[in-house]
Amino acid sequence: MRPYILKEANWKNLKSERFELAVLPWGATEAHNYHLPYGTDIYEADGVAEESGRKAWEKGAKVMVLPTIPFGVNTGQSDIYLDMNLNPSTQLAILRDLITVLDRQGVKKLLIVNSHGGNDFKTMLRELGLSFPDMLLFTCNWFQALDKTKYFEEMGDHADEMETSLIMHLQPHLVSPLKEAGNGAEKKSVISGLREKWAWAERKWSEVTEDTGIGNPKKASPEKGRLYFEDVTNKVANLMVEICQATPSKLYE
Repeated sequence: MRPYILKEANWKNLKSERFELAVLPWGATEAHNYHLPYGTDIYEADGVAEESGRKAWEKGAKVMVLPTIPFGVNTGQSDIYLDMNLNPSTQLAILRDLITVLDRQGVKKLLIVNSHGGNDFKTMLRELGLSFPDMLLFTCNWFQALDKTKYFEEMGDHADEMETSLIMHLQPHLVSPLKEAGNGAEKKSVISGLREKWAWAERKWSEVTEDTGIGNPKKASPEKGRLYFEDVTNKVANLMVEICQATPSKLYE
């Protein structure tokens, strides 16, 4: 039993234990090209949150990793078979219920470890921060924490070389041969502001990509995934440690 993983804990050990930070991994269930499992974002959320939690715990941080939420916002993928969707309003309701528990029980810090690009918790945490003024609410996208060009040759944002390498490292038995993978080619918007990324509109996934991937996965390898995983969990672990050490009235200097 790992003392920082709630799904492994028992009442005997938790009865007298107290934690500084709750960590909520949040994934999605969706197609990831032809070669990766629908649970890719879940496995990544599990892996990053739990390994980062281990490293933070070993540095003395009192963290507790909650079970991963397996569904995310997939409103742009409504026609992709069995891509499961939670609307943002549903996510807000889930967060409100969970934060209510934490606030009531004295765990005043929450970090969402987000593993899915379609999830965006910032506006939700703004609203919830007004309702729970004693809580410190954080969110992070671990996949934006590092410069991926230092680890991978082909850039993308879905079932790409990075994600493929990571799942090759974390769950190798679930990765189909790369010869079966699509090339992850992305069709670009006809609207210049969207191409330049200073304007935004939701992508209609089935019109943007033929294989549900964005980014060529063909150069992925388990070793690339291992190196990236080690460095990204170091960085997320440091975030957890710093949050645990932070004093609410002294967050800025």
